[in-house]
Amino acid sequence: MYRRFFYQLKQYLGFTNKESRGFVLLIPFLLILAMIPQLIQKINAKSRVAQSSEIQVLIDSLEQVGFEFVKSPMPIQAPLDTAPSLNQSSLKRIPFSEADSVTLQIVPGIGPTMASRIIKFRESLGGMHSKNQLQDVYGLKEEVAAGIWEYFDFESGISKKVQINEWDVSELAKHPYIGYGEAKVIVAYRNQHGKYTSADDLLNVKIFTSEWINKISPYLDF
Repeated sequence: MYRRFFYQLKQYLGFTNKESRGFVLLIPFLLILAMIPQLIQKINAKSRVAQSSEIQVLIDSLEQVGFEFVKSPMPIQAPLDTAPSLNQSSLKRIPFSEADSVTLQIVPGIGPTMASRIIKFRESLGGMHSKNQLQDVYGLKEEVAAGIWEYFDFESGISKKVQINEWDVSELAKHPYIGYGEAKVIVAYRNQHGKYTSADDLLNVKIFTSEWINKISPYLDF
């Protein structure tokens, strides 16, 4: 069979035996190239379906926490292969303190990882008293942080304070603004000089800067 095939190639196409063998080896490669566009099309279709499903889950979660979507009275034409998008004007703003890692993902530039990081930072702080505190979230770009306030309302409030005269080193070090080294010094000074009465007492610890003390003082409970 192979000999007959090679004979036909030589007879009608003028191939030598070596060229015939090379052509046979090339056929599977050509078939693969012909199938690649179809494979890419199938992969893209699955990707669009998965993306639409993820956005629908996000929309359902937003509705559960109080967002209200406003439907346009005019018909909207959209390509079939375009996933639904979230329009800022169609969302009801909620306090940032009530946002979770799902609802934060409506902000452009914030994905699941960053959303979880922001929520963890807020909860570890015990609440926020300034919008600018978001600049302390590792990896959060300034323009993305500013975009959060286009979707959420900011309400200053601290729900959990640091018990500076009660907590041990490990508990103090859990606060984002207090490192393990600072926690050790705080406890050591307290053991030596007694309980703190105000944030000004921390100024007596020479290694602490006034900038850091001003940053942590809103969270201190004496």
